[in-house]
Amino acid sequence: MTAIKETSTIQENKAYALEMCPVTFTMEKIGGYWKPIILYHLSQGDKRYSELKRAIPAITEKMLIQHLKQLEADGLVLREAKPVVPPFVTYSLTNAGKGIIPVINAMAGWAIQMSGGKFENG
Repeated sequence: MTAIKETSTIQENKAYALEMCPVTFTMEKIGGYWKPIILYHLSQGDKRYSELKRAIPAITEKMLIQHLKQLEADGLVLREAKPVVPPFVTYSLTNAGKGIIPVINAMAGWAIQMSGGKFENG
């Protein structure tokens, strides 16, 4: 993979957009294919890694781990490891993560409306 030149015009524009545009900021945090789906499943309660994997069978382990780490780094997900053997780790939404759920629900509502109700039972 080619290294990204941090002083490039595109990187400057992206940094400016992140600072100045709330939509860009939000998309940086929840953008991508899997993050909204992970957040949706965590909105239904705390989950262990295996529960998330079962709930989202199409996601690869690499992508699930990567996105959980990103969501944790962005302050949307809390990873709590219990000091027991075998290790017991749960994931939950932080207050910021809970705050994004109305946005995800609005996205789902928009999809239902645009699809003529195709997704209402799913």
